[in-house]
Amino acid sequence: MRLTDLSALDDILREASQVEILPRFRRLAEGDVRAKTGPLDLVTEADEAAERMITADLQRAFPGCVIIGEEATSADPSLLDALDSAELAFVVDPVDGTSNFAWGMPLFGCMAAAIRKGEIIGAVIHDPVVGMSAMALRGEGAWNQEADGRRVDMRVAAPVPVAEMTGGANWRFLPEPARSRIGQRLDRVAASYSYRCAAHEWRLIAGGHSHYLLYGKLMPWDHAPGWLLHQEAGGFSAHFDGTQYRPATKSVGLICTPDEASYLALRDALLTE
Repeated sequence: MRLTDLSALDDILREASQVEILPRFRRLAEGDVRAKTGPLDLVTEADEAAERMITADLQRAFPGCVIIGEEATSADPSLLDALDSAELAFVVDPVDGTSNFAWGMPLFGCMAAAIRKGEIIGAVIHDPVVGMSAMALRGEGAWNQEADGRRVDMRVAAPVPVAEMTGGANWRFLPEPARSRIGQRLDRVAASYSYRCAAHEWRLIAGGHSHYLLYGKLMPWDHAPGWLLHQEAGGFSAHFDGTQYRPATKSVGLICTPDEASYLALRDALLTE
């Protein structure tokens, strides 16, 4: 993937945000919000309309690509089977942080990652509210980019001891005993938060404004874009067992930190018996 291709991806997310997402923000009518698997798993008219637009635009810009959108995959989970084999696939989360969006909170993002044969090669996390995109190109770094093209490189925070770490821990979907163990040990870090929006949490850690992220459930549209941002900004991440993240993984649990030593220290503090 070239920089021009990444810019095209950014343009697609920006246009969908302007046309389908922002006009519906704080203007959703009754019936425009529905629960999928439960009361915290929502979909809105904005999610579905934006995904349709992004899908059509990607198919025009990248003929023959495979598109794996969150909402389309809810209807057809077999779409995930192409992640490891497709010459070019895009995972798309049209509105990450749907609960925040539905409740009128300006903490949501529009995300996509380009994947070639299972390897993440490009990523964009667009913030429709401020008009800024966090972007990464495999082997070429990560940066924030304004609508006018101005760029600021992203870099992870300097390592600190576990007791000084701040970050996000989403352990709700972890199996026992890891779920209870982590919940009981979060007082070992300086602070733990959840924005209910992976898009903003990934931007924070890749930009050097937090030290760790811990996730249980690993749907590719939630984490493939942010993982590449964090990686290209100099960070380290691995599953609980030390294996490396891939978007098609069936593993549960991911820890992201500034470096490998921080990963090992945090994993021991939160998970070791």
